[in-house]
Amino acid sequence: MSCDMEIDAHGHVVNHDIYPSVIRSHGRLTYNNVNKALDGDTSVLGDHQELMPMLTEMGKLHEILYKMRHERGAIDFEENEAKIVVDDDGHPIDIVLRERGTSERMIESFMLAANETVAKHYYDAHLPFLYRVHEQPDKDSMKEFMDFLATFGIQIHNVKGKDVTPRMLQQVVTDVAGTPEEAMVNVKLLRSLQQARYSPDPLGHFGLAAKYYSHFTSPIRRYPDLVAHRMIRQYAHSTSEDVKAKWKQVLPDIAVQTSTAERRSIDTERAVDDLKKAEYMQDKVGQEFDAVVSSVLSFGMFVQLPNTVEGLVHISNMTDDYYQFVEQQMALVGAGSHRMYRIGQPIRVRLENVDVEQHNVDFAIVDPDKAPEANFDTSDIKKPQPRRNNNHGGKPSFGGNNRNGNNRNGGQRQQRGGQKKGQQPFNQMHMKRK
Repeated sequence: MSCDMEIDAHGHVVNHDIYPSVIRSHGRLTYNNVNKALDGDTSVLGDHQELMPMLTEMGKLHEILYKMRHERGAIDFEENEAKIVVDDDGHPIDIVLRERGTSERMIESFMLAANETVAKHYYDAHLPFLYRVHEQPDKDSMKEFMDFLATFGIQIHNVKGKDVTPRMLQQVVTDVAGTPEEAMVNVKLLRSLQQARYSPDPLGHFGLAAKYYSHFTSPIRRYPDLVAHRMIRQYAHSTSEDVKAKWKQVLPDIAVQTSTAERRSIDTERAVDDLKKAEYMQDKVGQEFDAVVSSVLSFGMFVQLPNTVEGLVHISNMTDDYYQFVEQQMALVGAGSHRMYRIGQPIRVRLENVDVEQHNVDFAIVDPDKAPEANFDTSDIKKPQPRRNNNHGGKPSFGGNNRNGNNRNGGQRQQRGGQKKGQQPFNQMHMKRK
């Protein structure tokens, strides 16, 4: 199926046509080579030099579409995505970051445009359809997010008692870009948003600031797209009341099933990534790494290496002080030293343990005395009476006494998979998530 679109200079689709088609491949181009060509090295196109004007025009169209989405308020998060390189036996030998250049971004822009155009077409035709929806954030979650922003002196503009709009949140993301608070604000925002799902009702896509949205562009690997193609083909032959009644009856169950399957596939993907990353780190115990605090919870903090490997610094291993979780600041703060750890903070860690079976990677802090002092009121943090612990050679023990500090393998430890990244499906920058 093809969706031909005529797009004006402002990024608006002014004409379109959806029809069955056959792909006739003219040449094989890769994302990497197109990126190089757009950067000036046209030699990578080989015998297809005549395609360069078209590629240049595609790049310009992407800029137009991106500007249009940004102006209407689409929230655009960037996230590092890793590629795990394995040998013939499936053992990971390297982890490299995927780089997104203009070619990847412009194909994404075209896919977004097609998904929107198809959704609007069948809504306007009053025909049952399967939509990709991302609903308005929960009001309580938004209030909590705004209270969190207020601690940093950040205000959401022009709320005035109305529902929060994508543009308001986009402005927050823009305002904090490049600041120390950027990582914390982005994570908190992601956790405040709803999950994207499939629905027979056109409820809109909040994150993309789109009134109508569907999944149409990937029928060879995503079942909702295949359903969309089946519907389009059938509607091309008949839009009788019987056909409409058939789809209206089955779409609610299809929406629930596909949404459930998507969440299961995301969990599976995360589990495989965690497994392979644990295998990769297994022979590196004792080594030190630069990292960034990626999540802070009552039982410790997750840290992420530049290659996206993530592991836990459990609070029971933070023995230099008694640390308490300050939820409003998303920080762990030492009662005596007032040392602070929170999201986005650079940190030096040592790999302490790897449990491949449980997919767990554990770190310890190197040089905790280099941690910054809290820049907010810590008067409510009380230092407890330290107890003697023979395991520390008679020295006072702080970390194990803290709330949840002894729950090493308890229920909260299992939050690795769900809370450590706090991502919602729509935010993943590759198209299978939008």
